[in-house]
Amino acid sequence: MSVHFRTRHLLARAAAGLALGAVALAAHAAAPAEIKIGTLYASTGPFAVASQGQYEGLKFWADAINKDGGVFVKAYNKKIPVKIVAYDDQSSTSTATTLYNQLITQDKVDVLVADFGSVLTSVAIPLAAEHHMLLIDPTGSGANFFTKPTNYLADVSIPSSQVWPVPLAQYLIQQKIKRVAILYSANDFDASQAATLKDVLGKAGIKPVYDHSVPTSESNYTILLHTIAATKPDAVLEFGYAPNDIAFLKALDQSGLHFPMVFTVFPGQLLDLMVKNVGVKGLSYTYTYPTPPLVKYDKVTYGMTTQQFVDAFKAAQKKEPNFLDCAGYNTGLIVQHMLDTAPQFNQTDFHTALMQMSGKTTTLMGPFEINANGAQLGEPFPVAQLQPKAGKLDVVVLYPADKATGKAVYPAPKP
Repeated sequence: MSVHFRTRHLLARAAAGLALGAVALAAHAAAPAEIKIGTLYASTGPFAVASQGQYEGLKFWADAINKDGGVFVKAYNKKIPVKIVAYDDQSSTSTATTLYNQLITQDKVDVLVADFGSVLTSVAIPLAAEHHMLLIDPTGSGANFFTKPTNYLADVSIPSSQVWPVPLAQYLIQQKIKRVAILYSANDFDASQAATLKDVLGKAGIKPVYDHSVPTSESNYTILLHTIAATKPDAVLEFGYAPNDIAFLKALDQSGLHFPMVFTVFPGQLLDLMVKNVGVKGLSYTYTYPTPPLVKYDKVTYGMTTQQFVDAFKAAQKKEPNFLDCAGYNTGLIVQHMLDTAPQFNQTDFHTALMQMSGKTTTLMGPFEINANGAQLGEPFPVAQLQPKAGKLDVVVLYPADKATGKAVYPAPKP
């Protein structure tokens, strides 16, 4: 080998080494000073109570993780503090559309988290896809969100609503309750529950004696209740958001009507709110889906158990957490695990990390499992009855059998 050739070879190697060093330095320098998590909340309007609970839980997670130096980001091999960038959408889809767009295009957040529920999540989904941004969806569970494969949507803290009523339908079949009345609000969240319920019951040869939808804004249920009563149902199932459930149960309590079984959705999520607005008497012997922290998971693979979270939240916030507090905190946990798993700091790797976590992760909300369409299939909800005890309500889980804590009082006794 000539001296000239060896010199060129050594210079080339040195240049390559310098280039690699420069790349390493650039990668290190590229690590952001903070991870920006963009989200919305509603301070007013029909979704305010649930939305603020979800936001409160997310902030609780961020505060806790920042006290520990931040979230570990695998792509940068270091802990980085998180910053929540949040705006008030006031329960308005048009306002939410503008603000989601602002988070993506102006604030350029690293992680995008939807507001509470299907209505306020619905407008974020097309925006996220348009900008190739993964939308972390805590509680938007409308079945029509999850009709095709996507890399830009992940339902993380609540099952897809199309699977919610499967245990409820199975319970009705097991109890041989055949005269079923179904009343639901005409939105993705509630309509998909009604559709699944009718499908499962139909396969068992049960056709509802009453099947009717109302606007999500419905607040007057008196005439509807009398129409339902005329069909002589053995079970009345009302699917709505919290304001619907409150108006329905108050109208029932004031109507003088009585049904052997009444089911509503939100007592299992916001029990304190429902008791405040409906009262113990109006909720007694009704049925619901109990959610964490009313049901608890003591075997987890990531983060705190349900009870540990309850204790930590009470110590910090001086109040009991509800389901939405749990859901918001769990959203932070899933984001945390996503960031400590994703090899590169980009939206594609974030989605891949979530898919790799699926089926292998259990948190305070239960098993985390999403499909290619972004639907959450884990975290199932059982069926429970609210039974009065010493002036309060005892949440008695009835179904499935392996989670049962007691037996139903059926038919419900007349007041």
